[in-house]
Amino acid sequence: MTLASHMHITRLAPSPTGALHLGNARTFLINWMLARQNGWKIILRIEDIDGPRIKAGADQQAIDDLKWLGIDWDEGPIYQLPRMEKYRAAIEQLVEMKRAYPCVCSRKEVELAASAPHAEDGAAIYPGTCRGKFASVDDARRASGKEPAIRFQVTDEPVDWTDLFAGPVVSNPARELGDFVIAKADGTPAYQLAVVVDDAAMGITHVVRGDDLLDSTPRQILLYRTLGLDEEIPQYMHLPLIVGDDGRRLAKRHGDTRLSTYRENGVSPARVLGLMAKWCGLGEYDEIDLSTMLQKFDLEKVPRERIVFKPTDDLR
Repeated sequence: MTLASHMHITRLAPSPTGALHLGNARTFLINWMLARQNGWKIILRIEDIDGPRIKAGADQQAIDDLKWLGIDWDEGPIYQLPRMEKYRAAIEQLVEMKRAYPCVCSRKEVELAASAPHAEDGAAIYPGTCRGKFASVDDARRASGKEPAIRFQVTDEPVDWTDLFAGPVVSNPARELGDFVIAKADGTPAYQLAVVVDDAAMGITHVVRGDDLLDSTPRQILLYRTLGLDEEIPQYMHLPLIVGDDGRRLAKRHGDTRLSTYRENGVSPARVLGLMAKWCGLGEYDEIDLSTMLQKFDLEKVPRERIVFKPTDDLR
């Protein structure tokens, strides 16, 4: 399979809800190396719509961290916040099509109604409580006295695709998750909806991300299809995560692995890239430069299993 084409476009999409750590860096780095080896265009997109979780200055810090490693891009940064009208238009379209509906269930109510079944990530499978319950969003607002969220109505059918790293995947979102939220009660579009609208509008052909988002893919494919964007569905590549010794994805509980901390402590980009080289299956390096990594990188050598971050991996 060839991945090269002048028409191919990918995106680096950091969310300014926190600082980039070594796990994020590896995913961005592999995405960047694939793009530069194969002539893909790279767009930098700052996914900044998750209001309360956004940290001031985290967007610029992410940009500085990427530049420090030597990662560049061809267009951007493009921010999501000014694109809210585009997300709202898609949400309204889905409501008008009767493929999305207002939901006034609290998280606790969903948990209680679902009782036993849970999705893989621990979220309760939504039992469809509000499906068909209200004639309109206004009706839901009047009847409940509160602002409703909007859920996408999932059809009970398998969704299959071939992941460029994980291989063939078959999933049934109706049984694994149920109808999912595409707009929160405060009107903010959910990640699943916003990412589809943006990727389609920007002509994204290749999405490279961590395998913690593998179960987002069938939801996004369903949204593409329902919005009449079948031809815009990108090829997905989900990479195994870097995890702590507890098997959970890299986070504060595993120590301070933020790129900004290494920068502030005088660690060189070449040392960070040395660790990245090992995690990309390129062998043992104390230090390596990005151009050498780019020459040596081979997707076939990337480990198929999740990598455990060990205390000996700390570069300080």
